[in-house]
Amino acid sequence: MEEILLLDTIERFVRGEMEPAEEAAFEDLRRANPAVDQLVVEHTIFLSQLNIYGDHKNLRGSLHDTHNHLMETGEIKVEVPKTKVVDMFKKYRKVWSVAAAVAGVTAITISGLVAYFTPRTTPNVEQLVNTKVRAMENRLNRKIDAEVKPTKAPVDIPLKSGGTSFLIDPRGYLVTNAHVVKSASTILVQNNKGQEFKVKLVRVDNDRDLAILKIEDADFKEFLSLPYGFKKTGADLGEQIFTLGFPRDEIVYGEGYMSAKTGFNGDTMSCQIAVAANPGNSGGPVFNKNGEVIGILSTRQLQAQGFVFAVTANNIFRTIEDVRKEDSTTHLKISNNTSVKGMDRVQQIKKIEDCVFLVKIY
Repeated sequence: MEEILLLDTIERFVRGEMEPAEEAAFEDLRRANPAVDQLVVEHTIFLSQLNIYGDHKNLRGSLHDTHNHLMETGEIKVEVPKTKVVDMFKKYRKVWSVAAAVAGVTAITISGLVAYFTPRTTPNVEQLVNTKVRAMENRLNRKIDAEVKPTKAPVDIPLKSGGTSFLIDPRGYLVTNAHVVKSASTILVQNNKGQEFKVKLVRVDNDRDLAILKIEDADFKEFLSLPYGFKKTGADLGEQIFTLGFPRDEIVYGEGYMSAKTGFNGDTMSCQIAVAANPGNSGGPVFNKNGEVIGILSTRQLQAQGFVFAVTANNIFRTIEDVRKEDSTTHLKISNNTSVKGMDRVQQIKKIEDCVFLVKIY
């Protein structure tokens, strides 16, 4: 009985039928109880799929009714001379087989090209890049200490957008989302102390929505090593995760858990996590409890709470392998080792935050 009441409550919450006070109380319950939050996520997906099925069924019914009406009024006629069709099929069987094969190959090729050139995001998914950055730029400039050198931003190009990136190699190689650096003429990164550094774009991988950057600035001091490692195998359902990023003018911490092994519409190159994410979080690292990178924040689903998606970390390895194949002089390495395993979360963040950078696109 309690389960039925809970499902009824979730139903009313998802449909927006709660009073403000009841909705606020239920939000508190979601934050305190991951199991309830996961039920909300699963029920929202179920209702979405149910609506899509209903729309498809209604469309098929409408088309069927229209076809019958046109046949009844005589506007269309269907005549199938069976004997002639059979005779023609026997006579031209080989020709039709070749034509069918060519048509099949053509259809597969076209669908592959459409899938390749179509952006990975859809109207139902929002990229977590920050496009409202002019006010942020003014606040950032005011926060820079007197000891830090003046801004390196180009004077004749306005700031377009912002995101997050983080080191994958202690010599200054960073990773972020490809959509963060889209249409960039100049890219700067800024650490949590307000210091800006010039970077060059090493590679953009639109298919995986990843971009590799390299800090090339005399003011940058290379790290001896990174405090975190990278995990190819991802995380288990329900496993605790945390994030660091720049949805505002200072680094922001978030925590949650792995809620699905795949991303939007079953995308196998990403996963779904339950965590708070806002514009500016794109490109930010997703860590497990041991301080291992298991993904990169990228998008969130519109009109649905708790639907945040991250590109899985194994795609970083693949993109780096592509870089090495194209340029053998790029000795880019990433490590599986983490030195923050076993530390409490506060100490982990203190070790990691210097490796996470705000990306500023001009």
